Amino acid sequence: MCGIAGQISFEGESGGVKLDLMAHRGPDASGQWNSPDGSVWLGHRRLSILDLSAAGNQPMIDEVTGNVIVFNGEIYNHLELREQLPKEIEWKSSSDTETLLVAFRVWGVEAFLYLRGMFAFGLWDVGGNCLWLVRDPLGIKPLYVKREE
Repeated sequence: MCGIAGQISFEGESGGVKLDLMAHRGPDASGQWNSPDGSVWLGHRRLSILDLSAAGNQPMIDEVTGNVIVFNGEIYNHLELREQLPKEIEWKSSSDTETLLVAFRVWGVEAFLYLRGMFAFGLWDVGGNCLWLVRDPLGIKPLYVKREE
């Protein structure tokens, strides 16, 4: 189990949240990312399961697109998805999070249709200037959204 959080500000900079409040969800690592203009903040508390190395830490950034993801869960078919992605991809980790980030780069939002597992994630699409919030069809992993006026 991991903990993910995010904040978007439509007026000014986002402040983020205190990741220590979610320490029980991920004792192995924590990280946060701010967009260059400060309007988007993503945070993550990690419980290492698939890739125990620091290469699996989050938020994870796609070096090609600049897209950023915070992910909680497990994609059961991520190794099969890697087989379907272009062979020239140089993988930095063995994590399903990286698989998802690269699949989004290659297939766009259609990548979400191929996911099998239990998951919730926020993916900041730099090119589209939008945040994708996605969870598994059964809602096994928590994903809460709050809008303040």
